[in-house]
Amino acid sequence: MSKKITLFYNPRCSTCRNALGMLNERGCEVKLIEYLKDVPTEKELKEVVKKLGLKPQDLLRKKEPLFKENYKDKQLTDAQWLKVMTENPILIERPVAIYGNKAVIGRPAERVVELVK
Repeated sequence: MSKKITLFYNPRCSTCRNALGMLNERGCEVKLIEYLKDVPTEKELKEVVKKLGLKPQDLLRKKEPLFKENYKDKQLTDAQWLKVMTENPILIERPVAIYGNKAVIGRPAERVVELVK
């Protein structure tokens, strides 16, 4: 029986492509969410963060120029960070692999296979 993994994915990202390749090699059924086109809702992101066991700000790409320019020194609530990510999905860390009620950020890409062991 194949394991169904949801992957927040950016096709231009080599780490995302590597993570997808590793999951495919292990026979996983992967549902890709190109989060830059199909932007998750605040509710969906809240669920992802919960599955990751993190705070919303831990899912931010802090090296992204947009973050450095507009959000670096901001102290926002969890709800405000979720809103920032839905309005600026480029700030969402990638790849994120979700399996059942668990999730991992695939940095490095090898982390995604932790879900299917």
